[in-house]
Amino acid sequence: MEPLFRNLRERLLRAGVAPRHVRRYLAELEDHLGDLLAEEKQSGRSSADASAAALARLGAIDDLASAMTARREFLSWSARAPWLVFCCAPVCALAGAYLVACVYLWCGWHLFLPQADTPFGARVPASMFSVENLYFQAGRFYYFFAPVLIGWGVALVALRQRVKAAWPLVAWLLIAWMGATARIEASRTMVPHGLGHIRMGFFFGPTHGFVLGQLLYALAVLSLVSAPYLLSRWRLPLARS
Repeated sequence: MEPLFRNLRERLLRAGVAPRHVRRYLAELEDHLGDLLAEEKQSGRSSADASAAALARLGAIDDLASAMTARREFLSWSARAPWLVFCCAPVCALAGAYLVACVYLWCGWHLFLPQADTPFGARVPASMFSVENLYFQAGRFYYFFAPVLIGWGVALVALRQRVKAAWPLVAWLLIAWMGATARIEASRTMVPHGLGHIRMGFFFGPTHGFVLGQLLYALAVLSLVSAPYLLSRWRLPLARS
């Protein structure tokens, strides 16, 4: 790729242009540059002179960038409405992931423990490799890993669109809070009115030790979800807030 196109790509991404529009625009410019280069070579210029003349005819980087940044329809949603991408979307995504976890728990409860009042600690499986144990352990893994997975998704969006850390940090704090305070209750006697006798809430524990554990868990989630972004940021020129 020409240095002009590399610099233009970074400028457009930092200005908030959606990556798909950047890719299409650069592809069109590369094709156009190829046509200009062929015309210059046909006129008898050397390869070096033809390349310089074709780049000059293509235009300056400021003009090429303004052709995209001046049009709002080319901007990504992270530039148009960052509050939607980094506040509402992660919260809704994690809420949806927890809904899947509740459905998964309900299915396992009725499949493996149909007579138990609650699926939590109802009985010890005969083997750690039994289908029942593997089923519930997979559910636990999904439940605890869901905030991290969604946080990594936020990091990927921020890196692809060259977003500085302020908005992703808001998203990671919300994810860490939800992950640390999320609690699923499942009991036929204790949750008589919950959907399928399962209820979920977000609240801090009743004891100091419990709250401390939640805060430590939130810190662990925050560290895990932000690590890919922080490591990659050392290599990427991020300049857009």
